[in-house]
Amino acid sequence: MAQRKTISVEEFFGPPPRAKVTLSPDGRRMAYLAPWENRMNVWVESVDTPGDARCVTTEDRGVVSYHWTRDPRWLLYTRDQGGDENLHLYRVDLDDPDAAAVNLTPYPGARTIGLDLPAERPGTVVTQLNLRDRAQFDLVELDIATGDITPLAESPRNNGEGWLYSERGPFMTATTPEGDIELSRWDGATGSAHPVARFDGGDAPLGIYPLEVTPDGSGVWLGSHRGGDRLRLARLDLATGEEHEVDSHPEYDLDTRARVFPALPSPLIRSRRTGDLLGVRYLGQRQVVHALDPDFAAVLENLEKLSDGDLAALSSDDSGRRWVAAFTHDRDPGVTYLYDHATGESRLLHRAKPDLDPESLAPMRTVSITSRDGLTLPAHLTLPVGVEPSRLPLVLLVHGGPWSRDSWGYNPAAQLFANRGCAVLQVDFRGSTGYGRAFTRAGIGEFAGRMHDDLIDGVRWAVEQGYADPDRVAIMGGSYGGYASLVGVTFTPDVFAAAIDVVGVSDLAAFMRSQPDFVKPMLAYNWYAYVGDPADPEQEADMLARSPISRADRIRTPLMVVHGANDARVALAESDRLVEALRSRNVPVEYIVMEDEGHAIENPENVVALYTAAERFLTEHLGLDTDTA
Repeated sequence: MAQRKTISVEEFFGPPPRAKVTLSPDGRRMAYLAPWENRMNVWVESVDTPGDARCVTTEDRGVVSYHWTRDPRWLLYTRDQGGDENLHLYRVDLDDPDAAAVNLTPYPGARTIGLDLPAERPGTVVTQLNLRDRAQFDLVELDIATGDITPLAESPRNNGEGWLYSERGPFMTATTPEGDIELSRWDGATGSAHPVARFDGGDAPLGIYPLEVTPDGSGVWLGSHRGGDRLRLARLDLATGEEHEVDSHPEYDLDTRARVFPALPSPLIRSRRTGDLLGVRYLGQRQVVHALDPDFAAVLENLEKLSDGDLAALSSDDSGRRWVAAFTHDRDPGVTYLYDHATGESRLLHRAKPDLDPESLAPMRTVSITSRDGLTLPAHLTLPVGVEPSRLPLVLLVHGGPWSRDSWGYNPAAQLFANRGCAVLQVDFRGSTGYGRAFTRAGIGEFAGRMHDDLIDGVRWAVEQGYADPDRVAIMGGSYGGYASLVGVTFTPDVFAAAIDVVGVSDLAAFMRSQPDFVKPMLAYNWYAYVGDPADPEQEADMLARSPISRADRIRTPLMVVHGANDARVALAESDRLVEALRSRNVPVEYIVMEDEGHAIENPENVVALYTAAERFLTEHLGLDTDTA
C-alpha cells in the first residue's frame, strides 16, 4: 500500500502558477492568469518565443474572467469590488505596455452581464448594463477604444429580462407571472415584445442554458427537455418558434456546469472565426464530447490522446490550426497543452499543481447510492492513500445551488481531508441538475425534507460499506451546502460530530426577501417554485419550519460558521442572527467573518485561512491524523 505524505493547506489551495490559457485570434500570443502579488492577474506571452511574459493587469482582488477581442490589441476582463458581484468591464491595450487598464463601466453600483463580440461590428462589445435602474438591464454597445455607450434595447419592466444580441435584432427573455420563461422578439420602434416561445421554468431553475444565437442570426441553440427527460441540444427558429433537435446523448445531459461556474467551458464548442457549431459536451460519470464537424473530429481525436482526463477549457486561433487544451483530472489538475493541427505536434504548457505528485493524491471514484424511497443518487467518493478504508472519519461535502452538481475531477477540499485520513463523500441529492428533468424536479418542496434525507442516506451507505465510523461524521458546504450543514445539525443532530457552514442560508424567507433587486424576478422559477412564496403566510410558515434558525435551540453539534461581509446573496445578518442565538444560550460556535469577501471566498489568503481553520476544527472534533504516514 502506498505511503501517505502530509501535504500542506497552501499546496492544495494556493494559486496555480498558470491557469485559463487562451490563444490570441492570430495565434501569435497566449494570455493566461497567474499570480501578481498573490492575486491572479492576466499575463501575455508569445507562443513561438516563450519567456517574454508580462503582466498586463494589476488588480488587488484578482481577475477571474478575461476575453480576447477580435482585434488582438485589446483584452477585456471583469471584476467586482470586494465580492459585491457588481462586475465592471475593463479594457487592456496590449500595444501600450505602460497604459493602465481602463474601466469601461465606471459607474458606482453598475453591473455588467454577458459579453458578445459581433463580427459585423468590429471594435465593439455588446453587453447588458443596469445604468438606468439597478434592477433592470438594458442591452448596450460599448466602443472598446473610447468607452462610448450606444443603447440597443431598453428593458421595459422588472420581469427578470435578459437579452440576446442578433444582427437581425435583439431578443428578450423574461419571467412570466406563472414562473415560466418567455423568449420574445423586441421591437424597438414600438417598445413591445412579440413572443416566440415559452419554456416551463420548473424545468430550468437557473434559466434556459445554453442559449446562444446561431451565426446567421436566424435561430438560437438551446438546452431543451422537450420530448424527453434528458437535456438535449436543440435549435429554435426565431421567426417561427419551431424547435428541432440538433444533438443528444442517450444517457447524459448537456454539461451545464458553466451556468453556475462561468470559469468552466460552455457545452457548445464553436469556431472562433465563424461561430459555427463544432462539438457538444455531455456529462455523466465522465465527460463525453460529440464532434459535429468532421475537421474538428480530427482535432478532437488528437487532443484526447494528450491526457486521460476530461477535456476542459479549449481555445484556438482563427484558422483552427493552433489549439490550447486544458484537462480536468482528479489527481493531475489543469494540465494544459499547445497543439498544432498542421504538424500534429504538441507541447506541455503547464500543470496547475506542479509541486503535487499525482501519485500522492487520492483517486475520486463515482458510486451510486439508493435512497430510502428507491431513487438512485449519483455520488463521488474519495478515500485516503495509504490507509485501510475501514471506519474512517467521514466528511460529507455538500454542493451549493442547489441547482448544480458535483463531478469527477480535482477537488482541493476532498484532497485535503483525504490527505488527513478521511473518507470524503459528495452526494448529488435530488434537486441537483445534470441527471435529467425528473431528478431535478424531485427536489420541489423537499428543502430540509427528502433532499436532506438523501444526504443522510449517503452517510448510511458509507457506514454500511464499512468506510465510515458513524461516530466521526462531519458535514460541510457553502451556500446551499451551508444551509444543508445547518439543517444537518438542527434536524439530524445525532448524525454529525461536527459541521462547517460557509455563507449558508439559515432563514429561507429572509434570504428570499433580501435578494438583490435584479435577482428577485428570477426567483419565480427556482426558489418560489421549489420552496415557496414568503408573501403567503401559510407558505412562509412552512419555509420557517424548514429553516435552521427556527431550530437553533436543537444545535449541540460543534459548529463553525464562515461568512463574507459583502455577501450580496446571503446577507451577513443571517449568520449574525444564528450565532447570536447560539451564544445567548452559551452554545460554543466558531464564527469567522471575512471583511473583504462576498458570497464566494476568493482571495488566496482567505481561502487558505478558511481551510486551515476547517482542518484544525475537524482535527479537534473528528480526530484527524495530520502526521506523515
